[in-house]
Amino acid sequence: MPDFGIRECAYRRRAHYTAMHNLLEFFRKYNYLFLFLLLEAASFSLLFRFNSYQGSVWFSAANSVVAEINGWYEHVVSYLHLQTVNRELTAENLRLQQENNSLREALTTAIRDTSVTEHIMAERLAGYELIPATVVSNSRERTNNYLVIDRGEADGVHSEMGVVGGGGVVGIVYLTGPHHSLVIPVTNRKSSISCRVRGQRYFGYLQWEGNSLRKACVDDIPRYAKIRKGECIETSGYSAVFPPGIFVGRISGIHNSSDGQSYKLEVNLGTDFANLRDVNVISTPYKAEIDTLRRHAREEDAALQP
Repeated sequence: MPDFGIRECAYRRRAHYTAMHNLLEFFRKYNYLFLFLLLEAASFSLLFRFNSYQGSVWFSAANSVVAEINGWYEHVVSYLHLQTVNRELTAENLRLQQENNSLREALTTAIRDTSVTEHIMAERLAGYELIPATVVSNSRERTNNYLVIDRGEADGVHSEMGVVGGGGVVGIVYLTGPHHSLVIPVTNRKSSISCRVRGQRYFGYLQWEGNSLRKACVDDIPRYAKIRKGECIETSGYSAVFPPGIFVGRISGIHNSSDGQSYKLEVNLGTDFANLRDVNVISTPYKAEIDTLRRHAREEDAALQP
């Protein structure tokens, strides 16, 4: 029995030595291939990192592949969250009904012929087309977050289109592919959306400071403005991206700006970016016309400068 144990230990040592020898022989035999792959990876990394065009092409292609994979994952996860989604939709419908009733009462008090006002509002909204989309990729823990939606150029989505959800403003389309698009949400430091206090003419730009996915701020509100907590912040309509009056959030705090010349409003965002799934892309036939007029104005200003 002792001899058998010694022979077994010797056999195990030889087997271990043989395995290690084979592994080293494998790396020695294919070392040039591994070196080639390492240098190839380093070259591609340098190419995409220090060349903006190649980097954007790689970023768009990589997001399309990831979006396809995440799309299948989101389809499975969506079934697990249907109950939560239904509750949110029910609450959102109730809020919209209450808001609609309040607006009707306000219009009835302000003017006698409400049918004319309703007709004008319907005509203004008729110029906008909503393209439904689903969020298939959502970064939520970065300084500059991004969203990927399952609609692209083949569906009529182009860059600089506004994106909204059930809770209000979501962001702006940045890059588009054939079937997917990259969106810069409000929770991105590069985002800057013109907003105003509902019912007043004071406006500023919505900025995200990187702290919470449910909070942002609006700067440059004049100090003589009469503003209270709880008032609504909405889009100003001073750009071709969002129509006026789209809900953004509610004022949760009023602070002095860094220079002390204006107010800085803390805003509780209406969109829950941690559970964002269904969105709509806003398409308007007037955007191209507005962009053309602005381009001509810039060209004329540049020509008049000495």
